[in-house]
Amino acid sequence: LKNRKAFEIEQSGPEWLKPKVKSNKILRNTFNVFGKWHEHMWGKDYLKVLHTAREKMNSIEVDRLRVKPVVKITGEFWAQITEGDGNFHMFEFLEREGSQVIVEPIATWVAYLMYQAKAHAKAKWPVNQPYKNPEWYEFKKQFANYIGLRKKLWGIGVGQKMWNFFYHRTAKQLGGITHELVSQTDLADLAHPFYNQFARGGEGHLEVGKNVYYTIHKLCHMVLALKPFGCMPSSQSDGVQSAVINKFKDMIFLPIETSGEGEVNAHSRVQMALGEAKVKAKAEFEQCLKSTGKSMAEIREYIDEHPELKRPFYHVPHRDGVAGTAAQFVLHVSDRIDKDTRFWKKSRVRVNEAAPAMSGD
Repeated sequence: LKNRKAFEIEQSGPEWLKPKVKSNKILRNTFNVFGKWHEHMWGKDYLKVLHTAREKMNSIEVDRLRVKPVVKITGEFWAQITEGDGNFHMFEFLEREGSQVIVEPIATWVAYLMYQAKAHAKAKWPVNQPYKNPEWYEFKKQFANYIGLRKKLWGIGVGQKMWNFFYHRTAKQLGGITHELVSQTDLADLAHPFYNQFARGGEGHLEVGKNVYYTIHKLCHMVLALKPFGCMPSSQSDGVQSAVINKFKDMIFLPIETSGEGEVNAHSRVQMALGEAKVKAKAEFEQCLKSTGKSMAEIREYIDEHPELKRPFYHVPHRDGVAGTAAQFVLHVSDRIDKDTRFWKKSRVRVNEAAPAMSGD
């Protein structure tokens, strides 16, 4: 990408257009802006880079049978995505302790802002509409009120569709194993009994919504909320989380502030909660393995015979009610073994049926 040539209409455009844009600066700049935008969104150079990165990463072997608790990171926008002193090097610590960390993509925050803009436009429209309480026969005023709101909603809606499309396209080009963007409407609905979506500031209702969403859908074993010291909106969410935990008894939730108490104390608190999550993950794995009726030796033998199962971008289908990667992987490998066994048995039956016919001839 460093050495690629940027789009210039004078170089990339058709011959008949070049003289016109050369003498017209406004026309030239307009074509260049749209050309660069199109190149950035759909250009092959970017897709090639993504493919190259994917192939390099896909050459690494992974062992999905390691039982790791899945820890979902939420919290204040910056603290939940940074890596360093800002969150006590928490991601590194969690992985060192044998956890699988799910960090929220920045795309969720952008999707949240667009959702909020749409929700606020609807809520405020009775006040912001150009004509207040028009009579039933004043169709022109009623239409102006209707179309005024719809233009806002349609504009934001187009932005939401484009944002989701390009996020998932990028994820697909990088292997397609990341979580899809969670519906903002679902998060708001899940959080609403505990936290109003119009209570603004910080992450708003997202912390509560994510906690409930990832718990009820069994997408993680533990939720860890990271925030800087004194973050008022995030502290509000923490206060609400006590009611959430009382309703969802199997939830493991821990808020951590990067306060003066220090990194060691924060890591110690996380370790205590992580112990519960590890027990939860191990019990889930053993239950899934037992349900397959196969031993670990059989599972590992099949994996060794099929090296594609060791690739990081191999897609393991998600099972409802199963959070751990190892547990899902065992169920998937078991299904593949059963499928191959059925195919082998059918093939052997066909061969045995065909053999007498051949000898009779």
